[in-house]
Amino acid sequence: MSCGAGARTEDAPASALSTRVDIALRGVRMTAPVRRTGGAGPSDDGHVTIGGLDAAVPMRADSPYLVREGRLTLDGADLGLDVTPVRRPAFYDLTTADGTPYEKVARLHGRDVLATTVVQTCVRYDPAERCRFCAIEESLTAGATLAVKTPAVLAEVAAAAVRLDGVRHVVMTTGTSAGTDRGARHLARCVRAVRAAVPGLPVQVQCEPPGDLATLGDLHRAGTSSIGLHVESLDDAVRRRWMPGKSRVPLADYWAAWAEAVRVFGRNQVSTYLLVGLGEDPDELVAGAQRLVDLGVYPFVVPFRPLAGTLAVDVDGAGAPSRELLEDVTRRVADVLRAGRMRGSDQMAGCAACGACSVLSQAGA
Repeated sequence: MSCGAGARTEDAPASALSTRVDIALRGVRMTAPVRRTGGAGPSDDGHVTIGGLDAAVPMRADSPYLVREGRLTLDGADLGLDVTPVRRPAFYDLTTADGTPYEKVARLHGRDVLATTVVQTCVRYDPAERCRFCAIEESLTAGATLAVKTPAVLAEVAAAAVRLDGVRHVVMTTGTSAGTDRGARHLARCVRAVRAAVPGLPVQVQCEPPGDLATLGDLHRAGTSSIGLHVESLDDAVRRRWMPGKSRVPLADYWAAWAEAVRVFGRNQVSTYLLVGLGEDPDELVAGAQRLVDLGVYPFVVPFRPLAGTLAVDVDGAGAPSRELLEDVTRRVADVLRAGRMRGSDQMAGCAACGACSVLSQAGA
């Protein structure tokens, strides 16, 4: 596989985008009170702001990058970027009436995003079926979360997070259920409850394409602002290797669902993850991103990074993509997005609106 990025070596990156790409892969030496560990991914990182932009980056003692007095340094040289850890939210100190910590119901992502997995189990989690980069049930096994979050408790936590910590939007994802709706109906109930408790709070939902595309309209009527239908790769060979169960949902079903979702939610209120580093040809990945943008779907390009508890780590020993590959793909997809007049920050809610797990916001997309 060639990334087309030229003959760059592992010398210190020269630009802010190159630096952001590098620390997305190599991490930083610092502490962050808000961290995401385990779960469905894509990262197992600390949440900070870098140059004023949200970022989720690995906290690594072996990183060449050190944050000193709020500045990013490399070999003692100040790189001209402020780095500020996201503060621990006040709502983490509260519990439900039955004593469940709010932190087990929903977590803070970035500075102002409330994120929750409404069903922490997945019908595809058997090792023969599981997405090899996913650890959705590991946090449940560790006792860090609940198997199912009810609409009432999510509404309670969301109201507190808005009141105490200024949360501005919500992300609700779900493990895939055995039903034809693939979990969308429970998402709709949860969205409805949260919007009743905090009218006007934007909510993104994330799920597989439901078997009946009319369900997308049900989600919109429940109050969902935007939606993520995440394919991770547009290459069927890559999908079969990395997502053996999920790959049986044909790509044609994704394209049909994306088209209907754009009709229902509007242009640039629909997104999908594309993971860099799974083996997909970079030119084909960028071409697929172009096709998505033409349809009105935001391709949220994120580096694959090995996540503890996943088959990619425990069985495959897989590693992250090279800096050259990630920077090349990010730059080219950002060009496609700018040409299509699509920015993540224009989404009402969700991962692209936050941007922390990608480097696209640093590239102006």
